[in-house]
Amino acid sequence: MKQAVKTSIYRKYIKRFLDIILSFTAIILLSPLLLVISILVRVKLGSPVLFHQDRPGLNERIFHLYKFRSMTDERDEKGELLSDEKRLTSFGKKLRSTSLDELPELFCILKGDMSIVGPRPLLVQYLPLYSERQRHRHDVRPGLTGWAQVNGRNTLTWPEKFEYDVEYTENYSFLMDLRIVLMTVNSVLKREGVSPEKTATMDFFRGEQ
Repeated sequence: MKQAVKTSIYRKYIKRFLDIILSFTAIILLSPLLLVISILVRVKLGSPVLFHQDRPGLNERIFHLYKFRSMTDERDEKGELLSDEKRLTSFGKKLRSTSLDELPELFCILKGDMSIVGPRPLLVQYLPLYSERQRHRHDVRPGLTGWAQVNGRNTLTWPEKFEYDVEYTENYSFLMDLRIVLMTVNSVLKREGVSPEKTATMDFFRGEQ
């Protein structure tokens, strides 16, 4: 019972407080790096510097997610965008492999749309495709990193990823979040699980087969 009370306090108050303090501090400390990356993206990939997209967050509420752009806008003779593999440059691959493209999400955390730790925010079009259990991944704010990310990231299958997400929502605590953050640092340094073996990005989720 004592542990349950502590966990409840963390979930209701402390987690959001830490998100505000840590994201604000990170933005201040990393502002020179954010500026340098912005300039490099503008020079190497063009404008706009930031990629933004609607994503579902806590209780499936839609918010704007921001990342540094990692692809060009190259199109074919019909004016249609080329595949992700063709538009993802070596510079973009480096941004992704180091997770530096995710840094603008710190502003989403400060605003309250995201958390440091939680299930990654996915596409809005996936919402009707989730099973009843999978929908529980939206019982918490989406995160900059999460339980699925430190257990395989994009090398996981969709069912495996969602199971880790729901497991997190059911069991998260301060110690679990701390463990995930430390494991994330290790994964980023080793550049593990950034993308599937055969594609530049994760395959689209098409619902349970």
